[in-house]
Amino acid sequence: MKSRIFGRLGWPVSEIGYGMWGMGGWSGSNDDESLAAIERSIALGCTFFDTALAYGDGKSEQLFAPVLRRHRDKTLRVATKIPPKNKRWPGLPSYAIEDVFPADYIRQSTEISLANLGLSSVDLQQFHVWSDAWADDDRWKRAVDDLKSEGLIRGFGISINRWQPDSVLKAIATGVVDSVQVVYNIFDQNPEDELFPRCRELGVAVIARVPFDEGSLTGTLTRGMSWPEGDWRNIYFTREKLNDTLDRVDRVRADLPPAMSLPEAALKFILACPDVSTVIPGMRRPAHVEANLSVSGQPPLSGELLAKLRAHRWPRTYVVP
Repeated sequence: MKSRIFGRLGWPVSEIGYGMWGMGGWSGSNDDESLAAIERSIALGCTFFDTALAYGDGKSEQLFAPVLRRHRDKTLRVATKIPPKNKRWPGLPSYAIEDVFPADYIRQSTEISLANLGLSSVDLQQFHVWSDAWADDDRWKRAVDDLKSEGLIRGFGISINRWQPDSVLKAIATGVVDSVQVVYNIFDQNPEDELFPRCRELGVAVIARVPFDEGSLTGTLTRGMSWPEGDWRNIYFTREKLNDTLDRVDRVRADLPPAMSLPEAALKFILACPDVSTVIPGMRRPAHVEANLSVSGQPPLSGELLAKLRAHRWPRTYVVP
């Protein structure tokens, strides 16, 4: 497993990390299988793990706690997130900061996550939503600075609203934000325009999330597919959206060499960007872990293939339901 430096914090982290959303009780998840997958990832050199208080109302954090105890001898970087107090995704400029991230709530959520994880300090605490309308408010900055000065967190980041990579530019200019987490994949290349250059300039680490476009770039989705009632993918992949997405996936697949899988191409595309500190695919099975982490040791994409994949850029915008 190759490592990269995590921005100005200077941590070496595995360039392929672990997205732990699926451990929070997502349909089809199995706790024993999730734990086996995490253990396998550690054995293969994964050192960056991203969870959140909102994942199963703390279940993902709690499930990870005994793993951390078993591996106290290893430097495993743990990132978690504070959900918006008003429970509304995404963060909108019309919301008041005191309704989303009031100072006492920032501290309380951090303390709950620390208890769930069995830690006295967490490497990275993040806001789970964001609007730059709040960037100039000093209250959240003081709350974050207090957590750092007291040693409860080592770094602070923001998880950016889907398809709004430029909505954090004012926040990172404050100097408080050490990392950003953003949707970045073969289809979603918008972060390259403004966000990545600013992060590079300021030493802000980049966590690339949703590398497989919520599953479409794994090659496992089929037309007419549906999920259990209440599963958010029924909204993300309506019949019309799913068909459109799979048409695009077919075109991506047609550009790949016969021996290269879609997931391999998807991860190599992201790793071709030097601004990315780590990419965090969601993984719930040991077989997925082995396949994804093995990409780190493989030759990079050729310039010709990278150019072909870049042509599949698909600008999308977020529409609030």
